[in-house]
Amino acid sequence: MNSLFISAEAVPFAKVGGMADVVGSLPKALQGLKADARVMLPAYGFINHEKYGIEPLFSFDYKMYTGTAVVHVYHTIYEGVPYYFVGAWPYFGEETAIYTDWEWDVPRFIFFNQLVIGAMQEIGRRLDWFPDVVHVNDWHTGLVPFLIKQMQGLGWARVASLLSIHNLAYQGDRTGGYLWSMGIPERKNPALTSRNLTDNILAIAIAYSDVVTTVSPRYAQEILYPYMGNGLEELLRTRQTDLFGVLNGIDTDIWNPATDSALVANYDATTFRERRLENKRYLQQQAGLPQDDDAMLIGLVTRLVVQKGLDIAIPALRELLAGYPVQLVVLGAGDPEIEASVARLSQDFGWKARAYLQYDAAVAQHIYAGCDLFLMPSHFEPCGMGQMIAMRYGALPLVRETGGLADTVQNYDDGSAEYGTGFVFNWQEVEAVLGTLKWAYDVYRNRRSAWERLQERGMSRDFSWALSANQYIALYEKAIHKKRGLFI
Repeated sequence: MNSLFISAEAVPFAKVGGMADVVGSLPKALQGLKADARVMLPAYGFINHEKYGIEPLFSFDYKMYTGTAVVHVYHTIYEGVPYYFVGAWPYFGEETAIYTDWEWDVPRFIFFNQLVIGAMQEIGRRLDWFPDVVHVNDWHTGLVPFLIKQMQGLGWARVASLLSIHNLAYQGDRTGGYLWSMGIPERKNPALTSRNLTDNILAIAIAYSDVVTTVSPRYAQEILYPYMGNGLEELLRTRQTDLFGVLNGIDTDIWNPATDSALVANYDATTFRERRLENKRYLQQQAGLPQDDDAMLIGLVTRLVVQKGLDIAIPALRELLAGYPVQLVVLGAGDPEIEASVARLSQDFGWKARAYLQYDAAVAQHIYAGCDLFLMPSHFEPCGMGQMIAMRYGALPLVRETGGLADTVQNYDDGSAEYGTGFVFNWQEVEAVLGTLKWAYDVYRNRRSAWERLQERGMSRDFSWALSANQYIALYEKAIHKKRGLFI
């Protein structure tokens, strides 16, 4: 089967969030199964063509409502996966970032959705390759399933679509003026018109995709209710029979402490007791903290936004740092007010806390390999990869029970040292975070053998794409069967 991923992001070419990691690793896993998986991205101006061997493939004129666009298609093969980069003036070719502001991003991604249809048609004609299923990701590519349904001819009628929702909070809403001015046909689906959602691009994708997925089973259930549904819960409930949660994986070739060249000492689930401590000492040294083997070192690698629970974590960390022999290293950027709060925490406890208000891949790897406890107190988390990477690197996750965090972290059972991979709390309160931090500290200081067994279990978990890739194959088949059944 031929599958075409369509996305605004994919590692290593363009990345802001976790969607880039998924689109950059899942197609590679699918290539080893039944799918000829390929990826289509915008031809952003900042992508280094020479570095990734990206070459011009062809150009074509594409007639749209607003006129004829001269579309340029570029191509490379990266880790066995074919990538196509599609762009045209005025929206693609000179930009320095994936996202800028709403008034610019909305029309440029609508434009990209239109270019995708033309590029798919040209690739089919010139290269004799056409997808059986298109796999779109979040609102940025959410018009593609709808536009496919507008196309005429048997070939298009057989193309199935699958939508992956990575974060329901971002929807591409209030776009009606842009949709109209750029020639997007009227959306007459009753599920949209009855709920006044015809101008919401993610809602359009939900209504018109053959299959809808989220990036964890728990999140697929949470978004059916108002707290997590972000106004789309009623629409999603109309698609329940076609809604599935598939847990994200991680690229275990990249995230592997046994082979990671960035680490000062490599280790695995059998050698971490002897070797991992060297990475903790290195992290302490690089962060300007005392090299104290006994201090519980807490790590955070996160976007500094409210979603990530920093509003309840920072006060709890402040109290813990004031009263306990612990250390803290934070890496991330985001909301200026939260950045300021993290900076104050680092300044007030400069001898035991360090904040990197940026994102640095090398520092992230050292935090995963060197911290004892990895904190993810998210208010909501569709999947999350940090907790999976942390476990693979021997850091115990402390998480809130939500979304993919609930699906991946087993809470430590005090009564049984043979169960659990981390520490889990539920209530979205400072006291819940603080109480769980103190509980983790007690285990770290007084039950070190139990702590090490938690590490060993976490490191032994299989978070590769193997299981999830097979689930996507089954969902592709379901989408294809559903779509083609209408035309038999």
